[in-house]
Amino acid sequence: MWKLIVGFIAFAALALFVIMKGGDKLDMSGEKHGAEAVHAPEVPASAPSAPAASAAK
Repeated sequence: MWKLIVGFIAFAALALFVIMKGGDKLDMSGEKHGAEAVHAPEVPASAPSAPAASAAK
C-alpha cells in the first residue's frame, strides 16, 4: 500500500514539474478541429528538397 502512495506522489511531482517548466506554452484545451487548429505547412511529397536536388546534378 505504501508503494502506491509513493508512486502517486512521485507521479504528481513529475506532472507538476512538467507543467511548471512548460509555463504558458502548454495547451491543455484538448483536441482541436476546424479553423482553430494550427498545423505546420504541408510539403508535397513530389517536391524535392534543395540539398537532394543539388546533389543529383
